[in-house]
Amino acid sequence: MNLAQQLGYTANTKLLIIHADDAGLAHSQNRGIIQSLQSGIVNSFSIMVPCPWFYEIAVFAKKHPALDCGIHLTLTCEWENYKFGPVLPVSKVPSLVDEQGYFYKTRAELRKNASPEHVAMELETQIQKALKFGLAPSHIDCHMYSVGACGEFFKIYRDLGKKHRLPVLISRELMQMVWLDPDQSILEEDLLTDKVHLASFEHFASGSLEDFYHKAFDSLVNGLNVILIHPAFDDDEMKGITINHPNFGSEWRQIDLNTFTSPEMAAKLNDNTIKLVTWNDIRKASGLIGDH
Repeated sequence: MNLAQQLGYTANTKLLIIHADDAGLAHSQNRGIIQSLQSGIVNSFSIMVPCPWFYEIAVFAKKHPALDCGIHLTLTCEWENYKFGPVLPVSKVPSLVDEQGYFYKTRAELRKNASPEHVAMELETQIQKALKFGLAPSHIDCHMYSVGACGEFFKIYRDLGKKHRLPVLISRELMQMVWLDPDQSILEEDLLTDKVHLASFEHFASGSLEDFYHKAFDSLVNGLNVILIHPAFDDDEMKGITINHPNFGSEWRQIDLNTFTSPEMAAKLNDNTIKLVTWNDIRKASGLIGDH
């Protein structure tokens, strides 16, 4: 019995999660995600626990427990002038930070410097902070898919899902993006996402980002699809955070917000071959009932 059948659908059903990353990154990001959840078709999001605006979005999530909210495990900080670091004291996880005490900007730096022991300690602490706040996470995923920086980090990521009885976002496309070999890394027992739909910088630079999202609905596959977006506002706060970083920059994030709160995109869901599901649905169908 495949996942669709476990959820009560036919075996060839196109399951879809429309997921917003980076909650907690900024007030603008939180506002955009909340709007996309309440006025759009986004049905899942995940929170960056180490970020300055964690508290605001965690309060929102706690007040809306029916929403599908995961933990966006964080080991990197790619921005030029906006910085954050581990939840743990730097003295306990010194290999995770640069000389200023902030997360590294790139996965390559993380892979070169970080010890698996410190990665495991920090990621567990991020989960514990969310749980102590009173959140009941539906799943775990990862910012920049940095857990794919090396095989040891990826094993830690998978094991955290098992420990906390939470689904983990595992995707061939994301592994290939971070140069992790799917054939070497995927296990038979993994809950594998059949297709992740994530726009590239070329789509943004060519002005075809919105078109990519519309076409994504036409390229859904049988099984579990995830559309990953980052809805936020192209305002001064987001422009400051993403300065000199147009890839997933403030303009891109505004397009994500506009597109997934539009009537035209909502109409795409009228296709009766598409079934919106959440990570919580998957968690329950898989028997992963956590002790939160």
